[in-house]
Amino acid sequence: MPFVDLQSRLGLDLDRWMLLQSGSQPNQRASRCHAFEKEWVECSSGIGQTRAKKECHVEFEDFYECMHRQKTHQRLHEIRKQRDKMIKEGSYTAPACHSGKTDTSP
Repeated sequence: MPFVDLQSRLGLDLDRWMLLQSGSQPNQRASRCHAFEKEWVECSSGIGQTRAKKECHVEFEDFYECMHRQKTHQRLHEIRKQRDKMIKEGSYTAPACHSGKTDTSP
């Protein structure tokens, strides 16, 4: 803790831009990744950047995945690729509701 905390005395929040999910949200509800960001910040605060990269790697990965959804998109791509392969082989037929045609039943 600094001897003189200028940010709080002047009413400034200079490092708010670093914490994307911690800003004010509509309807005062926490954002989607707020919990992951909070875990990462709690883990990495006060231990320095070098130690935080090693010790808080799991928390950062969770936060990064929540923000960017790369693993989720990669898994969805693999599922679609497998589905297309099965359709090509003839071992799978898509349901009628997934064909893109309009439903004519009442």
